[in-house]
Amino acid sequence: MPRDDRPWSVPVNLEDIPETGSHYNLAADKAARDAVARAAGVRDLPTLEAVFDLSRRDAGVVAQGEVRARVGQTCVVTLEPIENEIREAVDVVFAPSSKPDPAVKPKGEPPEPLENGIIDLGVIATEFLILGLDPYPRKPGAEFASAPVDQKGESPFAALSKLKKRQ
Repeated sequence: MPRDDRPWSVPVNLEDIPETGSHYNLAADKAARDAVARAAGVRDLPTLEAVFDLSRRDAGVVAQGEVRARVGQTCVVTLEPIENEIREAVDVVFAPSSKPDPAVKPKGEPPEPLENGIIDLGVIATEFLILGLDPYPRKPGAEFASAPVDQKGESPFAALSKLKKRQ
């Protein structure tokens, strides 16, 4: 059963990754998709798949791959249900947690912490799915219509302006 903080969990132990690397093809089951949909705030999640290539680097791991999903959302203009395709590339470096040396300035993105020698591919896939979501999904061709201006050319705030002038 998925946990609220980890709606899709596929843990991989660093020790189980051979020096030559490993490949993972993942497909979330219905329970995991429902839990991820709730966590992501989407209406529906008919498909959620991820492909990862893991390779060891020093004491850490490099995870590269892609997250693919079909997401049911609601159009922000028409409020009609729509479906969107998500394809998000993944390229993350994990390293054992350690306190950074304040004298050394990091170059680029710091690595993600490798907790207890385990990375969770389901959590990574969920995070990248959420990053790939359109926060304002629109049905093709849907546009916001501006508020109509009355015949006198006054804006909707004209009445407020008149009240302010009285005071």
